[in-house]
Amino acid sequence: MDTLRLLAHPVRVRIVNALRGDRILTTAELAARLPDVSKATVYRHVDLLAKAEVLEVAEEQRVRGAVERHYRLRQDRAAIALEAARRMTTEDHRRAFASAVAALVAEFDAYLGRDASDPVADLVGYRQHAVWLDPAELEAMIGELRAAIAPRLANDSRPGRTRYLLSPVLFPSEPPTEEGPGQPGR
Repeated sequence: MDTLRLLAHPVRVRIVNALRGDRILTTAELAARLPDVSKATVYRHVDLLAKAEVLEVAEEQRVRGAVERHYRLRQDRAAIALEAARRMTTEDHRRAFASAVAALVAEFDAYLGRDASDPVADLVGYRQHAVWLDPAELEAMIGELRAAIAPRLANDSRPGRTRYLLSPVLFPSEPPTEEGPGQPGR
């Protein structure tokens, strides 16, 4: 299975997201983090990701006669490479985006399903902003966002820290304008 088809599935996206941040989890622990997905489905998707080497076995131990595997994410295999993205068709992009959004909706629903969820106290945000950018401004903004986010990706789990899911989405909502200054959208 190619990387695009492998990663363009909501359950597999959620498994990959659950392992981000250098986490090592068993399949049972992954299933507990996806309470709306059957254990059999989680096991099947973990097996597919492991066979494709997106997940690797970090350790194994015997538990009551069975082998329990602890998996870690291989970051280098858990993303669509730029060259592969260039070869994607419009339909490929549509499917990949739909899977990402479906995974995000499922994660948010799981969050809301917890007894202690408090979107206001947890500073939950899901705003949309419309910004007018030329290509240089767009590249600068992306660089600024990367500079703000990248150092925090290395944060480890420790008391007082909460794991947040950050999902930037960026796409042009309209074609470039040909109007003069102060005339956008006319």
